Amino acid sequence: MSNDNKPSNWQQAIEGEWHGLPSLFEADGTHVGYNKVSRASEFEDGRTTYWMNTRFDATGPLNDRFEIGAPFKFGVIDSDQDRIYTGPDFFGSGRPYGLLVDSNYFSPGWNVNLRTMNHVVPELGMQVYSSQLFEGDTLVGVFNGLYTVTTDHGENPQTQKLVTEFLERERLEGKRPFNLPVKHAGTFSGRFEVYDDQQNFVGYNDVTIHHKPINLLHSEQTIEISGVVNEKWTAMRTRNGNHHQYHGPDMFGNGMSYGRYLYSVRHVYGKAFKLWSRETQVDDNYTFVCAWQFMQSQKEKYTTFGVLRWEEGDLKLGANYVD
Repeated sequence: MSNDNKPSNWQQAIEGEWHGLPSLFEADGTHVGYNKVSRASEFEDGRTTYWMNTRFDATGPLNDRFEIGAPFKFGVIDSDQDRIYTGPDFFGSGRPYGLLVDSNYFSPGWNVNLRTMNHVVPELGMQVYSSQLFEGDTLVGVFNGLYTVTTDHGENPQTQKLVTEFLERERLEGKRPFNLPVKHAGTFSGRFEVYDDQQNFVGYNDVTIHHKPINLLHSEQTIEISGVVNEKWTAMRTRNGNHHQYHGPDMFGNGMSYGRYLYSVRHVYGKAFKLWSRETQVDDNYTFVCAWQFMQSQKEKYTTFGVLRWEEGDLKLGANYVD
């Protein structure tokens, strides 16, 4: 529990019952189904209990692996430094940064180690969730999807209707592939909160990404950051299915997308500095909810997160003609 026997800031930020329909992907990115979830983290009498009801609708062996036939209910030692999961369903911990928590924990029933990232985005009215599922260092699957929150779902028919409509949209959107604007140049821009390696809020980064398509599978992007971090990097990006690469000259790396979510690692040329990112396309207007972690000398330096909004520019790949 928190030191003053009160709920942590993160615990207060996630009050209510959350509803989602995360998609389930195999390790290669194949979409195989959904998991209908309702969940809540409840603080009462100085203790925190997390419960979660799940119902999988998937194909293949992952459905049998994850549908264990019982609801989840486990203890949490709650604090703003660490949230420690004490079983029986999950063992491990989460690390809060304002409205984002980055967790690493083990599920005996699923036999997976999870890296779970939950990001509450009040301006969009959603929580952006993902879990990468590992056996040791080997990825075996991915869950991801958006959640909405309620406080009266059990007794309010209108709330129930809104949740049902939200889940229906998630069923349609969950398997849509991550894409960048293919034919138009333009800019992504937004402001990210920045936390240091001690989880202290230290300010903001203003982020602008200048995007220019080269052809249908290649683009050039320049990332400009000012604020706590002051950097500028240009790289050519390529995409082959759900496989992404960054070809320099300033950043080199790769990533894989699982539906609307792209997970990447980019190394800065000539420096012991890299960027781990989870970027989520949440609508058809190329609005991206991003979590970026900067690593220096293989250690966490900053955790940053925010929303990037797209402003369309010139058409670069119009129709071709032969006269």
